[in-house]
Amino acid sequence: MKAVVFDMDGVLFDTEMVCMKSWMAVAEANGLPGMEDVFPECIGLNANDSRTVVLNAYGEDFDYPAFRQQTAEWFQAYIRKNGLPVKPGAEELLNWLWQEKYAVGLASSTKRETVLGHLEQAGLRERFSAVVTGDMVEHSKPCPDIYLMACGELGVKPEQAYAVEDSPNGIRAAYGAGMRPIMVPDMIAPDEEMRRLSFLIRKDLREVLIYLRQEKEKG
Repeated sequence: MKAVVFDMDGVLFDTEMVCMKSWMAVAEANGLPGMEDVFPECIGLNANDSRTVVLNAYGEDFDYPAFRQQTAEWFQAYIRKNGLPVKPGAEELLNWLWQEKYAVGLASSTKRETVLGHLEQAGLRERFSAVVTGDMVEHSKPCPDIYLMACGELGVKPEQAYAVEDSPNGIRAAYGAGMRPIMVPDMIAPDEEMRRLSFLIRKDLREVLIYLRQEKEKG
């Protein structure tokens, strides 16, 4: 195996939970029922596909841009106050991959400006040779496009790369691309489908590092 491609939200940063809080807070402020059911459907999707889910729930006349603007403001206020929550083991794993000369990429459904901002804030930008984001593809996860693009930018075949994901949509995308999906569950526990599609399931990034070290030692 030559490469590892990471999702960002819920994998490198504990931002999926913050995002959920922002959606729930804005929904409550605007009297929108059922957001606790709508938000999970959007995990792993880019803005275009999330928009479709939200409009299906609240109608074609729903002001989605205004809603996302409010959630973004809530999210940014939270990060300014509390800092960017980096997942345990993220820096250690990325540093080890860099030292071992793996090709490392990022494939996130989040827009590029936000992704690069988070990576810079956490001091992790230099660890990634390729960064592919949701606004670079028409349809993000569960479609495989974003992972195929990441592998292309890294110069590796999909079957030569692991994909580290937390969400079912991300696992489906990586599996569809022909990669080896490693699931590190965040907000959604693995079900039978995820156990079938995942090459590996580990509870956190530290366990992923242990596995990769063992595989490296085997040669």
